[in-house]
Amino acid sequence: MSRYRGPRLRIVRRLGDLPGLTRKSARRAYPPGQHGQNRKKRSEYAIRLEEKQKLRFNYGLTEKQLLRYVRKARRVTGSTGQVLLQLLEMRLDNTVFRLGMAPTIPAARQLVNHGHVTINGRVVDIASYQCRPGEEIAVRNREKSRQLVEANLQYPGLANLPSHLEFDKNKMVGKVNGVVEREWVALQVNELLVVEYYSRQA
Repeated sequence: MSRYRGPRLRIVRRLGDLPGLTRKSARRAYPPGQHGQNRKKRSEYAIRLEEKQKLRFNYGLTEKQLLRYVRKARRVTGSTGQVLLQLLEMRLDNTVFRLGMAPTIPAARQLVNHGHVTINGRVVDIASYQCRPGEEIAVRNREKSRQLVEANLQYPGLANLPSHLEFDKNKMVGKVNGVVEREWVALQVNELLVVEYYSRQA
């Protein structure tokens, strides 16, 4: 299945708060659908599936992309769940969102895809690009690009800038100082259940 383009609040009602997907909050506290209010006890599989779906929808990935990230994380030494979160957090679209240059990750992806963002002075339009420590992420030196980001900076998606990033609002230049730490991941997710979900799949 390709990327989800349906109502975002429906997903938020089902999975809980997804800071990267939308800034709106659902009026109803129960899941969508005819039987949303009287849900049965969920199986272990359903709980693991839900955690996996949180990652998918928050970071705007297809199932194939997420599986690729899980396999990549398995090859790295250390906690697979933590490495997986680091890989997703260090994506260019997510980094642009965390710098406050866009209100949501889909909006950040659009900024990147339309060529408004540069890395070390070169335009990069690949949203899945992995940002590395020491790289400078800036707004392209064009009137339209600067206007777009200036408008977004008035209402950033998340209030706090993570410790591995720094951002100069006047110059519109951000810098990656390191790899994101677990406590700075804004999404409430149990990454171990996601790894478990995929270990049973493949």
